[in-house]
This record gives sequence, C-alpha cells and structure tokens, in this order.
Amino acid sequence: MLHKRKRFLVTGGAGFIGSAFIRYGLKQIGFCEKIVNLDLLTYAGNLKNLLDSDGDPRYQFVQGDIRNERLVDALCREHDIEAIVHFAAETHVDRSIEGPRSFYDTNVGGTLSLLEVVRALPHIHFHHISTDEVYGSLSGAGFFSETSPYQPNSPYAASKAASDHFVKAYAHTYGLSVTMSHCTNNYGPFQNKEKFIPRMLSSCMQKLPLPVFGKGINVRDWLFVDDHAEALWLILEKGESGEIYDIGGECEKRNIDVVHLLIDEFAELSGQDAKELRKLIAFVPDRPGHDLRYAIDCSKIKMELGWRPLHDFSLGIRKTVAWYLEHPDWICKRREAVC
Repeated sequence: MLHKRKRFLVTGGAGFIGSAFIRYGLKQIGFCEKIVNLDLLTYAGNLKNLLDSDGDPRYQFVQGDIRNERLVDALCREHDIEAIVHFAAETHVDRSIEGPRSFYDTNVGGTLSLLEVVRALPHIHFHHISTDEVYGSLSGAGFFSETSPYQPNSPYAASKAASDHFVKAYAHTYGLSVTMSHCTNNYGPFQNKEKFIPRMLSSCMQKLPLPVFGKGINVRDWLFVDDHAEALWLILEKGESGEIYDIGGECEKRNIDVVHLLIDEFAELSGQDAKELRKLIAFVPDRPGHDLRYAIDCSKIKMELGWRPLHDFSLGIRKTVAWYLEHPDWICKRREAVC
C-alpha cells in the first residue's frame, strides 16, 4: 500500500541519523513537499549537518523541545504535517550509565509528549525510531527480530524500551497510525565524536590511545547511515500501520576487528604506518553490563518493502574515513596541531 504523506515533522533532525534522513529525503524522495526539523540543539545536534539543505524551500529548522506540546501542536497545524518521524533521543550508553534521569526525561517523556499531540491530531502518522538494544544481548548464535522479547540491559536501552511500549499502547488504546523501526549500529559521515568509529578515527588523527572495552570481543551489526535513511523513507511510503520493521546491516564485526579495519583504511588514505597506529590500541575496563552481541534479522523489511543495504562494510568504511580526513575539525579538538 502506497501512502500519500508529503509533509513531515522530523524530531532530532540535526543529529547524526536524523540529518541523514533529511538530506536523503530532500535529494532522493520526489513526494517530499515539506520537512520541518525540530531540534533542541543539545551537544549531539549540529546544524552543520544540514548546510546543504538551508536553501531548499521545502526545509525549515525550528529550535525547540519535543516535550513542549504547545510548540509541537502549533508546528503540526501551521505546516499541515502528515507524519512525525521521531529521532530525538539521548543515545549514548556510557552517558546513560553516568546519568540515567536525562534519558528518562527525553526518551520517555519526550515521546509521550509527541504522542499526546498525535492523539489530539489523529490524522498524523507517527513513526518511532528505536534500537536493537531494547532486545538485550545475544550469545554466539541467533538474531533479533520484530517478535523478540524485550530485555534492555542499560538505562539507555530501558528508556527506549519504555518509549516503544508507549507508542504501542497509544496505537492500541487511541487507534493512532504508527510504525516503528529498530536499527543496528549506524556509521558514516557527520557522526558525533563520542561514538565508536569517530572516536577511533579521532585518536588515529591525534596519535592518542584507541580505547577498546574489555578484550574487544563484543559484536555489533553495522549499518551505513544512508542505507538506514532509505529504509525509513520506504517505511513511510509503503509500510503498514501498526507494523514494526527491524533494519540491520547484515554485517557483524567484533569491536577489535573494526578497529583494525579502521586503522588499515586510515593508514592507506592518510599515508601513515598502520603498525605504528596499532601500537595505540589500549584495552580499558569493560563497560558495566556490556551486551555481548547484537544482530538483526531484517528479512521482513527486505521481503515486504524491497529494501536491502547497499553499502558493504569495506565501501562504507572507506567513505567514512575519507570524509573524516576531509573534515578533521569534526572529531578533533581545534587546538591540536595534528588536526
């Protein structure tokens, strides 16, 4: 079933994945007539992510809090919004361990506020961006799917799980039109330097230790951010209300193997010595409650919507490393001469 939604409110659109979604929509999606980007511009939001979009008459940025229901309601009415695409969230696991309350306030409270607006304007479709971390940790076999039980193991994952449940409950209780997606680890240009791949590249650039939790054996499934953006637009165009779609990169890697691949690519593109860079790898005490493995079975979205990831890891990493080498200020302190 094709949907005719053309006008979108995107929350957290100045963040890494949200901005990729907006850039992709404005460049690739012919039915997109309007995108209003509502972002509070916390440390994770950066309007430089969307410099190419500023001159597009279909795009408008509004700085504001998703918990401000009056603001969200007014924007939806003013711009005749037909769908809310909800990215805005606190996402860094380490930060959630240090200070969980802000994750509850934003991820649960913020989602609830948006749902209240949609309850008052039930013609608006609500798409909720979630994470594979709500499912907990896998052993060496098997995959998460849309029917996997929830077992969140970090405050971040718990906050996202709670927001998922509110979305499902509002759909069931109030008859709202909703879809939901869970994705694996994203990577690519414009990612905040607190995340794993940019942090490793920043350390390579500055000749600083490359901190790896434990022995680096934790496994993640990696998804290039533009592939994720394409999947989300397909869900908005073809997805069925009430359905959940899990989006994976079909690319499982141990953390330590990712580090070595990054070093090899960085060394080749920058002309540096990979052996010397490997000496900078520093194993650090493991994160509390660190999930061993995430992996998603994305056969549903492949079969029902015709999506599949276009970037294999070698291509995606080469694009990513090349972009950060061209934009060293993104992940390095300006005072560091090497950057």
